[in-house]
Amino acid sequence: MALLQIVHFGHPILRKQGEPVTKFDASLKKLAGDMIETMHDAEGIGLAAQQVNLALQFCVVDLRGGEWTYDYSFNGSKPPLDLVMPLVLVNPTVTAQPGTVTTESEGCLSFPEIHGDIDRPDRIEVRYQDLDGGIHHLACNGIFSRCIQHEVDHLNGILFIDRMQRKSLLAIDGEIRQLKKETRRQLKKGK
Repeated sequence: MALLQIVHFGHPILRKQGEPVTKFDASLKKLAGDMIETMHDAEGIGLAAQQVNLALQFCVVDLRGGEWTYDYSFNGSKPPLDLVMPLVLVNPTVTAQPGTVTTESEGCLSFPEIHGDIDRPDRIEVRYQDLDGGIHHLACNGIFSRCIQHEVDHLNGILFIDRMQRKSLLAIDGEIRQLKKETRRQLKKGK
């Protein structure tokens, strides 16, 4: 397994909608392993393909080790979390469930040290494929729901700043501009 480079805000790939995954082969399994290792190394809980410079409908999530409270159901049952995580979602489709919308502070590995308040539905359902193309159904709430929504947004070219409350966004505007400027400078330097 190899660590991948996480791209930062200002890189154009972050605004690209991912292409559906159609090949379920050894290279996809390697990508999953590399992304999980990269996410763990960066101390994140989720990572989307766009964040490692790939425009695919593909992301990983791992909530083990956190002190969060949430509920979930995987294919109609609740297996131990260690059997579900790390979770690899291929071609996911998220459906918000009626009910509570919560406001929580979110961060993003593509926006180091930047956080802001985001409103999101608390409960979602997700249909996705695994690394072998098998279809699964997940229902979840709390941080599990929020993390998946954040990563699936990435797969569709949507960034957490696009959903951020105006007050939070204004408070970090200077940091966002500086990050974008630095990323663009690095991209020009790399050409």
